[in-house]
Amino acid sequence: MKRKKKVMRKTSETDIEIELDIDGEGNSDINTGIDFFDHMLDSFARHGFFNLKIHAAGDTEVDDHHTIEDVGILLGEAFAAALEDKKGIKRMSHAIIPMDDALATVAVDISGRSYTVLNIQYKKEKVGTLSTENVEHFFESFANSARININARVEGENDHHKIEALFKAFSRALKDASKIEHDIIPSTKGFL
Repeated sequence: MKRKKKVMRKTSETDIEIELDIDGEGNSDINTGIDFFDHMLDSFARHGFFNLKIHAAGDTEVDDHHTIEDVGILLGEAFAAALEDKKGIKRMSHAIIPMDDALATVAVDISGRSYTVLNIQYKKEKVGTLSTENVEHFFESFANSARININARVEGENDHHKIEALFKAFSRALKDASKIEHDIIPSTKGFL
C-alpha cells in the first residue's frame, strides 16, 4: 500500500505544494521562506521518517502567519489523504523527546476528531523570523485538517530547543500512530 499524497493550495496570500510519503526514509526538500520553520519541518520529516517536499510562496513581507497556517492546513490534508480509511493503523501513540534543557511530551490520536492542547511558554516573540505564537497555530491547523487530536506539553528554557523538541516528539508520535499493525479500523464505530 502506497501512503503518499501530493496536494496544492493557492490563495491570494499563499501558493503551496506539498508531497508527503508517510512510509519514507526522512528525506526532505523544504522552502517556505521562513528559515526556522523550514528547519522544524525538516526535523519533522527526518525524525518521523516521512519523505516531505514543501514549496511555499507566501506574503511573508506582511508576516509569517498566512504561510505557517496554510502549510499546517495543507500538510494535515496530505496526511489524512495518505492514510485513506486508516485501516490497520495503530491510531494512538506518544513520544517524549529531550533537547538539551527542553523536554517535549506529545500524545496523538488519529481519531477523525480534531483537538489541540499545547502547553508551552516562550521567552521571546520570535525565533529567527518565526513568530512563536504561530507554532500553536501550525499545530491547530494541522490537527483541524488531518482530523487528529494532539496533546503536548513542553518544558525548558531555550525557545529554539523547546520548539524543536516539540516538532521531533510530534513526528515520532505521529509516525508510531500511523504504523500498520493489523487489518481492522481501530474504532468501536467501525470508521475513523
